[in-house]
Amino acid sequence: MTILPEAPTEPAAGSPNSGSDSADGRAADLPPPTAEPAATAEDWGPFGHPLFNDPDARALERIGVVDVGSNSVRLVIFDGAARSPAYFYNEKIMCALGAGLSETGKLNPKGRARALAALQRFQALADGLLPDKLHVVATAAVRDANDGPEFCTEVEAATGLRIRVITGEEEARLSAQGVLLGWPGAYGLICDIGGSSMELAEIQGGIVGKCVTSNLGPLKLKEIEGGRQGRKKHIDEVMLSLRDQMGDQRDRLFLVGGSWRAIARLDMLRRSYPLTVQHEYRMTAKDVRETAKFIEKNDLDKLRSDCGISSTRMALVPYAIDVLSRLVKTFRPKDIAVSSYGLREGLLYEQMPDRLRERDPLIEAARFAEAKDARVPGFGKTLYGFVKPLFSGSPYAKMRLVKAASLLHDVSWRAHPDYRAEVCFDNATRANLGGLKHSERIFLGLALLHRYRNKRQGTHFEHLYDLLAPEQQKEAEILGKAMRFGAMLMVGEDRDIGTLRWQPRKRLLHVELPASGTALFGEVARARLMSLVNALDADVRVTVDGKRGDLMAEG
Repeated sequence: MTILPEAPTEPAAGSPNSGSDSADGRAADLPPPTAEPAATAEDWGPFGHPLFNDPDARALERIGVVDVGSNSVRLVIFDGAARSPAYFYNEKIMCALGAGLSETGKLNPKGRARALAALQRFQALADGLLPDKLHVVATAAVRDANDGPEFCTEVEAATGLRIRVITGEEEARLSAQGVLLGWPGAYGLICDIGGSSMELAEIQGGIVGKCVTSNLGPLKLKEIEGGRQGRKKHIDEVMLSLRDQMGDQRDRLFLVGGSWRAIARLDMLRRSYPLTVQHEYRMTAKDVRETAKFIEKNDLDKLRSDCGISSTRMALVPYAIDVLSRLVKTFRPKDIAVSSYGLREGLLYEQMPDRLRERDPLIEAARFAEAKDARVPGFGKTLYGFVKPLFSGSPYAKMRLVKAASLLHDVSWRAHPDYRAEVCFDNATRANLGGLKHSERIFLGLALLHRYRNKRQGTHFEHLYDLLAPEQQKEAEILGKAMRFGAMLMVGEDRDIGTLRWQPRKRLLHVELPASGTALFGEVARARLMSLVNALDADVRVTVDGKRGDLMAEG
């Protein structure tokens, strides 16, 4: 490293290293947002003005939803950033309402009693936690059972809750909307499997298209005569009918539902996959085939124990894997993504205004976290402007990660300094954040780790780093060290902290500080700048108020 005299700048030519389209070098899954008015675009860039404090967004705070399914009854209370809500409360009771329905035509009596007790508990919780009433929906078991209306009347008399019984097509639509909560502008086929039914819906450009329902739920399949061969024949017949109704669906397949998530856990176990987050977990058709064999040849109790799957859920996995195998063979999707978002999130999405739906859930969640937890809320915007010249020319997929990191750079300050870097990494890789591939989680986590720590070696997260290509790990390090230096200049919101100009062909970083920033450029700030310069393998020039300074020499 050398300190160079003033020289004319050259136009930036891409990001510090590869300049690839996304954190793992692939094209982005999320499209750029729609254009903002000129004044807003100038102020906030491509991400738009924050909406989480707007009245129509605040109206979506603390909303409770209950899903009365064929296998389970679940309460979810959403809170936080409306576009990327946190799960303030989440409780599930396995009731098996749909068990035996095909034979008796009625809800399972034991399951019915358990479901009523669960709903009474959920209503009591809602009385203390929610400003408004619970939104309660029921799916296949209640809509198909002869005593479904009687059950709804019983629940209303005991709890005051009115159950909205939805059709299979409406269930498919809501599940598709739940996927759109996590993937704005997504395209592909959504498959939501419950206990007594399986729904398909198509989405293109963020719009829900055709929706169909079927009886391919594991509880129904258990009752098909003829053993496994009889079930497989039935699955094949129904799947061909679904194929006729839905047409070609060669894009991404989004899997929604507890049985699919259980299969994803088993696939992770088979592959020794290091990250346990299921949302955005990706599989291929080959993975499905290999995992089907893995399930068939291993002891289910041992697999259940190894993966932490409930015995009730595990009992349905052999039926669900037969459905998934045929689904993939029939529709031949280009890839498969697991979604933790489904019907319940779709109910929330349905209440959002269009301008909120179009927002990037990652950026909105990061803004909310900054406003709630950062020491200097609003400085993330300044920091983003400071570091982004290092990534000039990068696409939206990269810049959204740079923006999110800038907003989140200081939200973990309350953690003990010895563990702050690891807390940042853990939060980024495991938090409930929408619109993030697993590789992007690692990129964001590494950037935030380097915000507080020079080296990434020596943590207990090292086994996760290889989910990101080495050159992308280096880019995350550069981003983190740039934020680590920029944070030394943090004196308030909307204050001039200076600029970075990066000349990649010359490997030259030009740091220009305002006169007011001279006092801030102390010994530690100089050391952090040099750490960034070394990561860039560059030379550095520092000027103060447009004039060559000798501040580096002072260090």
